[in-house]
Amino acid sequence: MSDDIKVSLPKLGESILSATVVQWFKKVGERIQRDEPLLEVSTDKVNSEIPSPISGIVKEILAAPDQELNVGDPLAIIATQEAHITPSSTIDHPKNESSADVAAAKNDFYSPALLRLAKENGISIEELSKLSGTGEGGRLTRRDLEEHLEKKMKKTAACPHAAKAAVSGDVERLKMSGMRKAIADNMVRSFYEAPHASLVSEVDMTAVLKFIQQKKDAFLQEHGVKLTVTSFVARAIARALQEYPLLNSSLDQDTIVLKHFVNLGIAVSVDQGIMVPVIKNCHRLDLASIAKAIADLSAKARTGKLSPDDVAEGTISMSNFGMSGVAIGIPIIRYPEVAIVGIGAIQKKVAVVDDEQFAIRSFMHISLTFDHRVLDGMYGCGFLAALKKHLEEQEVY
Repeated sequence: MSDDIKVSLPKLGESILSATVVQWFKKVGERIQRDEPLLEVSTDKVNSEIPSPISGIVKEILAAPDQELNVGDPLAIIATQEAHITPSSTIDHPKNESSADVAAAKNDFYSPALLRLAKENGISIEELSKLSGTGEGGRLTRRDLEEHLEKKMKKTAACPHAAKAAVSGDVERLKMSGMRKAIADNMVRSFYEAPHASLVSEVDMTAVLKFIQQKKDAFLQEHGVKLTVTSFVARAIARALQEYPLLNSSLDQDTIVLKHFVNLGIAVSVDQGIMVPVIKNCHRLDLASIAKAIADLSAKARTGKLSPDDVAEGTISMSNFGMSGVAIGIPIIRYPEVAIVGIGAIQKKVAVVDDEQFAIRSFMHISLTFDHRVLDGMYGCGFLAALKKHLEEQEVY
């Protein structure tokens, strides 16, 4: 006899109550080993692979791709023995799937990241099977697929019919990915539940830029990562929060939950939206450690290697949209946090310095958006003043 084990959606992190199915790695009737990836799900924070809790045979799949589930909802049934299992058409075996697709899926192995990229760009398994791979043993790599997509885009751009379609006003409907939908739901919840208020301050970054210019080569050689403006801002935020801790909290009904540790979220742009990996205990780190954490988490975000722990337990976030040249922005708070800091582009301008002399200085706008239920404007002004002080005073370096 076989024992049937029901696999449910596990809790993927603090405040994460739901997730959307991205893709299944196994089909009904296939064998799976314990801890082998069973499926991939997405939240507004990260994509995660759900491993099988046991070894056995996939007996039934209970959730479809793009279906949103709550924590604890059933995902699949796995039988510990092969008895009583009959493969059948299931959610991930659509009736119109070609035999070539099935054959290719059985004969080739594609990484989850590659399959996700293919799905986002409408590339079928059959089309994947026709591509030449440069990986070990001739396997197809993500770079192989990206080059294939680039060639397809160039052909489309050069096609006169495509140009005519754009001019004629044709409409393209794009279904939201699971991650994009989760981000949208979280932003709507935050925006309408928390009364947002914003403040903007201008910071003289001349000394910081001079320091980076002088120390960048030695810093890179000693620590193996680049010294960036983001690292200075992250450290300054952690220091300013020691003076204004209400911004490092969350709201639980009528109770303010004050955090005595700073877990700073850094917004990173990826293909499907924004990921926000978290620098844990940022208030305890020196400049070099912060720079290393930012470089490591950013690389993991862009390569799809973030774990649920990498995005969990954030207490406040920062968004550096200045990297794209935008001077001022007002980001939305990430629920359940109560504040977010926005970093604008650095711009040179003439300013009055000591003894009423004129000089060319480098200025940057910093915005603070906060939950007005938790703190008032003057408190936010104090935080921005402290943040400005920690960035402008050279002796803190």
